Amino acid sequence: MMRVSDKHSKITQAAVKVFAKKGFFNARISDIAKEAKVADGTIYLYFNNKYDILISLFEDEIGKIILQVKLLLEKEDDPCQKLHIFAKHHLLLLEEKKDLAEVLQMELRQSNEFMKEYRNTKFIEYIDIISAIIHQGQDMGIFNKAISPGIAKRAIFGALDEMSRLWVLADDPHYTIEETADQVCNLFLNGLKNPPAPTT
Repeated sequence: MMRVSDKHSKITQAAVKVFAKKGFFNARISDIAKEAKVADGTIYLYFNNKYDILISLFEDEIGKIILQVKLLLEKEDDPCQKLHIFAKHHLLLLEEKKDLAEVLQMELRQSNEFMKEYRNTKFIEYIDIISAIIHQGQDMGIFNKAISPGIAKRAIFGALDEMSRLWVLADDPHYTIEETADQVCNLFLNGLKNPPAPTT
């Protein structure tokens, strides 16, 4: 007999596929039930409505991503390298979980109901990983202490988020994930200015 947690996960994973294929607003509970191979009424044993499913899958998936990133960062001491690791891992989701990336990028942005009901706790925990890296770099004297980690974390995430959106929308984004992660990190770490010319 399938455990409650297994059935819950089966429904959310089915929802990812249906939302990515049909779009959140066009998807029906019956479509999700069919994809999950359960009765329509079974969905309502676990979720109140489509928005509830969307919030649940977001919480579940972001929770997994947070654990993965933290495990990777534990192996690195250099805050600059940590920033690269975060950026690359975030963008790799586009290759590893394309359907999920499309739902998170497009459907969540368009759902006012989701934005109104969701308290952002997991999302804040996720981008707080960036501010923790910045705090560490500042404590080590590597990063400018005049920079607000709260502003920087949103600026860095915003850049990565926009590049993710490009991959979702474009057939050929013209950039590799590795190149993009390096470019975004270098932009924030080094800025747009040319480095000072060497003195002779």
